Amino acid sequence: MTDEQHVPEEGETPVVRDRRRIDPETGLRREPDQNPTPVESSDAPLPDEATQPSAASDGESDALAQARAEATERLDDLKRLQAEYQNYRRRVERDRVAVREAAKAEVLGGFLGVLDDVGRAREHGDLTGAFRAVGEALEAAVAKAGLEQFGEVGDEFDPTIHEALMHGYADDVKVTTCTQILQPGYRVGERVIRPARVAVADPTEALVEPEGHDEQDENGAEPDDNGGIAAPESAGDADHPGTGDN
Repeated sequence: MTDEQHVPEEGETPVVRDRRRIDPETGLRREPDQNPTPVESSDAPLPDEATQPSAASDGESDALAQARAEATERLDDLKRLQAEYQNYRRRVERDRVAVREAAKAEVLGGFLGVLDDVGRAREHGDLTGAFRAVGEALEAAVAKAGLEQFGEVGDEFDPTIHEALMHGYADDVKVTTCTQILQPGYRVGERVIRPARVAVADPTEALVEPEGHDEQDENGAEPDDNGGIAAPESAGDADHPGTGDN
């Protein structure tokens, strides 16, 4: 049985044979037939391997920490760019909607004069025949495009959408109210193309007596300097001042 075929039994110490051609002790070349000196193996690590610090491990740890820091920085940059891109998209979409609404309002604003003529013809009973069909078709088309008419009698006056051309007072109103629509208003969405031109009325209680008006009693007497009411002089006293009983 050769050395390669020998299997150590349980409890038997394995033998490691030194087959190096150069003797480590003498430095001379060994003869091929020289019996190599067995060297007992030991599981204990060599002194250099047990005590020498692992410089390679420290280098790998520093490189890993640097790579993680760079990855975190790149991730933060990516998140910041993504947020900026989202804000840019929202801003572009908002501007696109605003431009579209402005263009639509400008185009529809050119039809207001024609719509006013149609409305006046309807009020006077002249909207008949083919003219009526054309007028109603035009009103339906602009309404479908987003043009909305507003302004009704009885609406509370709102200076943001109403333009008051006439003013008065009424007993049947509690707040400033539109009593007459002189010209209807139009808007597209939240954009007011033209305010409604109206006549308004305030409650009668809002009337204030003019300042400096002299207070008089029911008989027309004026207050004296002491705060009382001075009796009016009789006609006889006025004609004969200073006369008394005889």
